[in-house]
Amino acid sequence: MNSNNGLPIEAYIDSHFFELEQKHIFSNTWAFAGLIEDVKIPGDYLTVQAGLSNIVIIKNEHGDLLAYHNMCRHRGTQLLEGKGSGLKKLTCPYHDWTYQLSGELVSLPKFRSEFAGIQKDCLNLKPANVGIWRGMIWVHPDPNSTSLQDWFGPIENQLGPHEVESLVEFKDSVVIEDINANWKVIVENYIDHYHLAQLHAGTLNMYNHKKAQFGFVGQHFKFWEPLTDDYQRNLQQNAASPLVYQSGLNNIGVWVPMLFPGIGLAELESSWSVFHITPISPSKSRVIVRTKMKDSGTLDYLKQSLSSAAFWDKKVKPKYASFDQNHPLGSADFMREDIYICEQLQKSFTSPQFEFGPSASFGEAPIRQHQELIWNIIKPYWDSRLVS
Repeated sequence: MNSNNGLPIEAYIDSHFFELEQKHIFSNTWAFAGLIEDVKIPGDYLTVQAGLSNIVIIKNEHGDLLAYHNMCRHRGTQLLEGKGSGLKKLTCPYHDWTYQLSGELVSLPKFRSEFAGIQKDCLNLKPANVGIWRGMIWVHPDPNSTSLQDWFGPIENQLGPHEVESLVEFKDSVVIEDINANWKVIVENYIDHYHLAQLHAGTLNMYNHKKAQFGFVGQHFKFWEPLTDDYQRNLQQNAASPLVYQSGLNNIGVWVPMLFPGIGLAELESSWSVFHITPISPSKSRVIVRTKMKDSGTLDYLKQSLSSAAFWDKKVKPKYASFDQNHPLGSADFMREDIYICEQLQKSFTSPQFEFGPSASFGEAPIRQHQELIWNIIKPYWDSRLVS
């Protein structure tokens, strides 16, 4: 049992600590940007916030992905927002400075009369790093960052057999949740093995938590656990939707890693999801969940739903049966349970009576390890602030 939290309380409520995280963590790691199908053809683009930097990702006429810091080299205006298609050039809406998809500044109004002597080739867009890993697009603000392969290399063989590129994301399946909790509270909940058999006793009881295998591999968290016997015994019938991998695998189960600093994957028997945590403020975060499933027809999904309905009706229960189903703890929805708990935790941090209690030696060890990773990065800057 460990009675000390690995981070000071300020880590969850202080604006300066939050700013240090944005600068030294989220601006210095690979950030999830989207799925490969988000930029299918030349001219497709999307933008993503990577710490303090907004990055635009473009598919050029050769089918290559390019990434730039999304700001004009004149006054810094953002060039694009959101996502789109048909992009031929990048033109700043403020003064019409225009760039090729290759990032080169090609024209600006009144060049000769207003900007005599400047060299346009010194004002090209600033590049960022971009790459594809497991069907996902990733960006890094530093064009000379560690490679994507090196960054994820340590955890590569700890993930599921899912062929992400072959799965499909169905229309209107994206889930967006604004959660009133610090981003680390959400990460800590995600990697907390101790709570699975308690909070989710009725909602995640198709997995054998007692046989879970988990721990850190470098900065990334690995997690695998098998299906329960009653679920696996007739998995082809019991699965809520068509399976995304073969049921005869030796290590059949679920892989639920958390990629540093805050990108979760849920690689399940009948779906694959990316759980992207974006810090908004010290006490607010946005979670976007994108899910892919087997590319099957509507009839296959209907048949699977009908065959598994009796199993799920008996298997899934709310945390408290006496609660109204509109209450998270009466909803029989594990994500609503988690959001509720994270927000309740955040509320307590500002209480004069709050103090961190003991930490479970085994089930909460990943929380302490993640806190140590954060503290090792932030502590030098935090300490220097206190000294000054």
